[in-house]
Amino acid sequence: MKTDLTPQRLTDEALVKQIVEAKNDLLFGELYERYSHMVYNKCYGFTKTTIEAEDLTQDVFTKLFLKLGSFKADSKFSTWLYAFTYNLCVDYVNKNVLKKVEINDYDLIDDNNSQTEADEEALFQLKSKKLNVALEIINPEDKMILLLKYQDDFSIKIIMEMLEISESAVKMRLKRAKSRVIEAYSTIL
Repeated sequence: MKTDLTPQRLTDEALVKQIVEAKNDLLFGELYERYSHMVYNKCYGFTKTTIEAEDLTQDVFTKLFLKLGSFKADSKFSTWLYAFTYNLCVDYVNKNVLKKVEINDYDLIDDNNSQTEADEEALFQLKSKKLNVALEIINPEDKMILLLKYQDDFSIKIIMEMLEISESAVKMRLKRAKSRVIEAYSTIL
């Protein structure tokens, strides 16, 4: 499919449509240029190491190329990509946290003097795990809006722009999402 517009001038949604229709990896390169920094920053926020963040960023874009056809343009591409990246990062971290917790469980048994600090850390990890489980139970839209607000510290105005909804709609969705995650959290043993 030919177009008079250069890839740099296309909207994200038009670019995605052309990539899906033409299966053109050169056009995908333009999408990579636009969003690789944002994806890397999100991955780095989860992994805290440059090497892991770079590897995870590559994984995100590899999976993105395969899943790009599932983008339905119901929201802005940037919002969809953010949620896509976030979900892959959460999966990655959850797999690695379980490995680290299994290893650290043995370390907690050895030293009773440092047991108090270790117990507090273990308790924090349990609460964090329980919250992660609660976030997995609620629907993805609720999870995403909570994470945009409380993890990424986006303002109501930025969330309004990202989701293309009114201020009152953002506030209502946040209120409902908070209620749902609290309810889910309280049901977890």
